[in-house]
Amino acid sequence: MKITIQSKSGERTFDCNDGEMILHAGLRQGLHLPYECATGTCGTCRARVMSGEVDVRWIEAPGAARLKPEKGDILMCQSRARSDCVLRVPSEMTTSTKYRPAPRSGIIRGIKKLTKDVAHFDLHLSAPMTFDAGQFVVVETADLPGGRAYSMVNFGADSDSIALVLKRKPGGKFSDWLFDRCQGDTEVTVFGPLGRAIFRPEENRNIVCIAGGSGIAGMISILECAVRADHFRDHSGAVFFGVRTAADVFYLEALARYVEVSHGNLEITVALSDEGVSASHHPQFPQLKLAYGMVHEVAAKAMTGRYDNTIAYIAGPPVMVDATIRALVTGGISARDIRYDKFA
Repeated sequence: MKITIQSKSGERTFDCNDGEMILHAGLRQGLHLPYECATGTCGTCRARVMSGEVDVRWIEAPGAARLKPEKGDILMCQSRARSDCVLRVPSEMTTSTKYRPAPRSGIIRGIKKLTKDVAHFDLHLSAPMTFDAGQFVVVETADLPGGRAYSMVNFGADSDSIALVLKRKPGGKFSDWLFDRCQGDTEVTVFGPLGRAIFRPEENRNIVCIAGGSGIAGMISILECAVRADHFRDHSGAVFFGVRTAADVFYLEALARYVEVSHGNLEITVALSDEGVSASHHPQFPQLKLAYGMVHEVAAKAMTGRYDNTIAYIAGPPVMVDATIRALVTGGISARDIRYDKFA
């Protein structure tokens, strides 16, 4: 099918395969369509069908709450074309040839529980993937409807496998499936790389990373890229990792290692929201600081007056991301210097 997108910057037309999500089709052909989560939770990829027919896979998607389906509103990440279509989106569009996302198959291997409700796992890909630090993929299994977004923990070019981390949540069907039913080598579909919360060392900026729970995954990728580029020789970095209690913290060894090789220019703070802190540093990993409170509040207090030449990266639950953006802007950082991908 032919999909024509009308936007403030003009019209663009691209091909869409039978059964392919409209958003995926446009992105894989280099069109920068609006999106954040790519899984139906945020509502950013809304469009209005001006002509043609589409099939909506997840009518009850949280991101569809503000749509007007009687006027033809859809989420492109949840819609397949049934004919040639003309869609209208309320934003400008550009094109790009760098790291275009594409569908792949992947094999889940090496599931490792990091805490009682957090697991690390590897996806061995059918075709190598090159991605920027901070990007994510959408993973889908034939056993469950819908895709889930997960940030890459690792970083590299032409990677045959990607490392992901998942937090088990009440009612989370995919996390329940991975923890309880995923046995041996399990095949899934993967679409990516996605996301615009990207770290590029050549920008020559200081960085601050604020993560809640499993949102630390993308920050690990950013730190790995920065360390390989020796970014902290000439730039500062601050990382704030928020969890409920000390038992919920993971990746401590990796985080401590990044501090050790940062020439004294990287500080990492673990913020505990539901448990008091009796010392200023972690007892087993003294390279890491400890603080009590919500992670966005801890970060905002520590970063007051320190935003010069700085880019902020945020990852975590949508409520936490929104609260952090407000706190940082109030503290003096420009909104254009904040990068995030909001998905749940």
